Amino acid sequence: MDINELQLKQAAKAALFSLLNLTFLPGIGFVLLLFLVRKTESHSIAHYYAVIGIKTNIFAGLTLILVNALIITWSGFDSPWTWVFVISYFVFVHALFILFATWTMVRSWTGKKLTASFLSK
Repeated sequence: MDINELQLKQAAKAALFSLLNLTFLPGIGFVLLLFLVRKTESHSIAHYYAVIGIKTNIFAGLTLILVNALIITWSGFDSPWTWVFVISYFVFVHALFILFATWTMVRSWTGKKLTASFLSK
């Protein structure tokens, strides 16, 4: 597959939008990803990274919301330890997703696909 400069720029944009959705612009970054995935060709490296970004952000959102809801449901609102676990889990797991999105952005700059990620399949 021949990768041109435009595809590399779009792949970097996709990774950046994914990272923005996880950090500064939640929701807006995801909408930008959705627009970008429709704009790219289906077998290009840009489309690949846009799809990875969408999968990452959906998985991150579901994981962060569902696990925190389970912790609160099982522990209750009254216990201070509930909030210790909720905040600790949220910060740690959110940081891991941000790290993954950063790694994805660096890989998109090279034009290579991810090799060891279950999200890349």
